[in-house]
Amino acid sequence: MFGHGGHHRVPLAVLLKRELVSEKIEKPEIVYGQASQSKKGEDFILLKNECQRVMGDGVSTFSVFGLFDGHNGTAAAIYAKENLLNNVLSAIPSDLNRDEWIAALPRALVAGFVKTDKDFQLKAKTSGTTVTFVVIEGWVVTVASVGDSRCILEPSEGGIHYLSADHRLETNAEERVRITCSGGEVGRLNTGGGAEVGPLRCWPGGLCLSRSIGDMDVGEFIVPVPHVKQVKLSSAGGRIVISSDGVWDALSPEMALDCCRGMSAEAAAPHIVNEALQAKGLRDDTTCIVVDMLPQEQPHTTVRTHKKPMKGIMKIFRKKSSESSSHANKEYVEPDIVRELYEEGSAMLSDSNGGSLLRSRVLLRIRIYLRLLIKIHDGVLTYFQCIKVTRLANCSYLLEDF
Repeated sequence: MFGHGGHHRVPLAVLLKRELVSEKIEKPEIVYGQASQSKKGEDFILLKNECQRVMGDGVSTFSVFGLFDGHNGTAAAIYAKENLLNNVLSAIPSDLNRDEWIAALPRALVAGFVKTDKDFQLKAKTSGTTVTFVVIEGWVVTVASVGDSRCILEPSEGGIHYLSADHRLETNAEERVRITCSGGEVGRLNTGGGAEVGPLRCWPGGLCLSRSIGDMDVGEFIVPVPHVKQVKLSSAGGRIVISSDGVWDALSPEMALDCCRGMSAEAAAPHIVNEALQAKGLRDDTTCIVVDMLPQEQPHTTVRTHKKPMKGIMKIFRKKSSESSSHANKEYVEPDIVRELYEEGSAMLSDSNGGSLLRSRVLLRIRIYLRLLIKIHDGVLTYFQCIKVTRLANCSYLLEDF
């Protein structure tokens, strides 16, 4: 079919078919499952597949998976679940194309975390929460995290990638240095007579995490700035496991992945939770989300089997050979097939990336703490108490307008 000037005209049906084929190549099929066993009732999850947004170059979709492990109550976890996504999306300009949107996402996540924390401070509640927040756009996975609810990735080509950071002071030496250099103290609970028990904690406050959303009562050394990592998978896909510390206290990443090999995502999540409970019992809320990124029209695995895998099943779902399992204790090898696009783990913010929000949080905490002191001491605030507040806030802002 030719138009004016001999130009070839392509029928609309053919163009639509090409677009559909292109969409299948660019975007994986997202299949997920989740499971939870409650001890305290403080774990919450967010599962949003096929979220739509209007961009400068059309309409695109993305998926969001979040895990919020609360402590000292559920208020912070519930608030973060209900508000974090909107705060992140509000930080991204609306006229960006797909590639620009993906590039802007890491900094928008930082801004969204800090704003969510700042807004929650206004409620003057002492609850806190860990957050592991996963955004999938095409084959690009972006993870922002505070606390100890971790996220791992096993691409179909093999290897284990850690997409989150563990902000437990017991295991994170960099965070211990950050806190002590800022004037805080890190140590175990002193029971008297010099005896120390339990995990390392940040003082004042006694929280064993160095980053969280909420926790307005534990001092300025606990920050809401997330570790952010962005990677791009090959079109072969992979499996993502997001779990609270109830799982990771009982299972290593290899154990979690191996125990559900050969299962669909829907079956894998409850199986991982059950494996964790069998190993350590129900000591804490234990939650797991499993997300499979599959090539379009990829057959799904439904049961675990020791038989020869069906043709077309992804390598990630196959039972490992005895040879591969014998290398369990060796250092993980991260194949080049997963391309790292962005990683930032600093707890510091610049003015262009949410610094003003963090300063607002600092001032808000100072005002609240001063008001409490004034109330406790019948309006008498000593010079030494002012100095203590300034040191706790780890800043040089003037104490004014209270």
